[in-house]
Amino acid sequence: QVQLVESGGGLVQPGGSLRLSCAASRSILSSSVMRWYRQAPGKQRELVASITNGGITAYADSVKGRFTISKDTAKNTMVLQMDSLKPEGKAGYYCNAWKNDWNDYWGQGSQVTVSS
Repeated sequence: QVQLVESGGGLVQPGGSLRLSCAASRSILSSSVMRWYRQAPGKQRELVASITNGGITAYADSVKGRFTISKDTAKNTMVLQMDSLKPEGKAGYYCNAWKNDWNDYWGQGSQVTVSS
């Protein structure tokens, strides 16, 4: 049973920062495309950022320059550093590990609220 365990969500003021973590096994981190998605109430799920097993990153235009995705192989963790958060960043954030359609795993979700 593959498990992705998220942590780090919470409440932050506009302009503030939060760091989300997704713990996974080393084999998953090294063999999967790792992604962060978010879904706000009443909206479709949005791909926020991704990192390949080779370390190539990509970002949604809405977060480019403010969010950073990375892997900490020593801690078997994927991280999403979110800076300069905006109110529209309020959403449930979900980590995902995708290797193929039969190896597609999700974390439990972390709530992020951006409000003054």
